[in-house]
Amino acid sequence: QVQLVESGGGLVQSGGSLRLSCTASGFTFNMYAMSWYRQAPGRERELVAKITNTGGTNYADSVKGRFTISRDNGQKTVYLQMNSLKPEDTAVYYCNVWNFRNYWGQGTQVTVSS
Repeated sequence: QVQLVESGGGLVQSGGSLRLSCTASGFTFNMYAMSWYRQAPGRERELVAKITNTGGTNYADSVKGRFTISRDNGQKTVYLQMNSLKPEDTAVYYCNVWNFRNYWGQGTQVTVSS
């Protein structure tokens, strides 16, 4: 079955960096687009970044120029490099794949202190 396992969250000061990882299993990783979403308390889950199976990327306006999504098909892993973090980036970050339905990881907490 499809499994997504995130890691790399934590507490960081404003202006700092974190790198999230999501390791996938249960499907042919290199054939699918992968995405990162986030959900802050009291807010809807929102798309942060997406990478296609061929490496094309797109980002939410709020993170353009600060976040970079990448993938390693050999390791079946997608990454989210987050630089110049702001307090408003505080959220639970989720890895996502659409494979006839949405699949989500368990989420990893990112907290940015001011």
